[in-house]
Amino acid sequence: MVGGSSPPGPTNLIMSYLILIVLVGLVLLLGHAALGIILGMIYSLVLNPPQSYITKNIGPKLLQVGIVLLGLSINIYSALEISSTYLPLISAFVLASFFLTIYLGKVLGVGKKQTFLLASGSAICGGTAIAIIGTTIKAKPEEITKALSIVFLLNLVAIVLFPIIGTMLGLTQEQFGSWVALAIHDTSSVVGAASIIGDKATEVAATLKLGRTLWIVPLVIFSSLYFKEKRNGLGFPMFIIFFILAIVLNSFIQIPPNIHEFLTTCSKAFLLIGLFCIGTQIDREVIKAVLIKPLFLSLIIWSIIIPSSLGIILVN
Repeated sequence: MVGGSSPPGPTNLIMSYLILIVLVGLVLLLGHAALGIILGMIYSLVLNPPQSYITKNIGPKLLQVGIVLLGLSINIYSALEISSTYLPLISAFVLASFFLTIYLGKVLGVGKKQTFLLASGSAICGGTAIAIIGTTIKAKPEEITKALSIVFLLNLVAIVLFPIIGTMLGLTQEQFGSWVALAIHDTSSVVGAASIIGDKATEVAATLKLGRTLWIVPLVIFSSLYFKEKRNGLGFPMFIIFFILAIVLNSFIQIPPNIHEFLTTCSKAFLLIGLFCIGTQIDREVIKAVLIKPLFLSLIIWSIIIPSSLGIILVN
């Protein structure tokens, strides 16, 4: 168990797996991303499974598979059209978010590397950016854990609240997809929130989030120079490369409708189960790891990003 307690006995382990199967089946039946991550969190907080538990290890992989399969429903010409409209805006937003976080981190007295990790996660792609940049700048494990914990919690809030706000404001699917692509940290959470609104929102969100994720390459180079650290390779997320390849494949090869429908269903299933598994990562230790100053910094940045990104989307 977490915190050094004894592992669960065979009976308790079987019971936990039975509950897991029931909850995953419920998530797939209802098909709601926010419900998936909430049920995962409740499962983790109530049963307190060990860090080696299956859901804590396969969640990111399932989400990545789901995102790659999503690429098979996106046409490259549509993706380029969407990207050409919003890419300059996304680039400006990434840079503004990153350097604003760095500045406010200094003002609030948050540690240099801790601030840099939170800036990377807030501006680019959440946990993925934090993990890659954390390795690049040789951050301490506890610094990475704190940053990841904050991002996990904010992503949970985002998946629940953004669809509610978007519906209340009457945003179109394209507007909502653009908004979440700018304002939510992790790719998985962006896609999860957009999937609640509709397929078009999901396509737009995934395409535009790719534009943010590409900034991980210059950020790794910049961080290596800034902290004077050497690193072999850029550590670019491989699933993003496969996602791009899937878009290209779908654009130049005619996939039969029945296979296309099957792949779309599989993509949604992987995303839903993956989000449930991500929810199980938000356990008692994660909550304990969150400190006031870094959390306050992230909340300030988010309170600026959310309305400003929404305003930009509505104006455009």
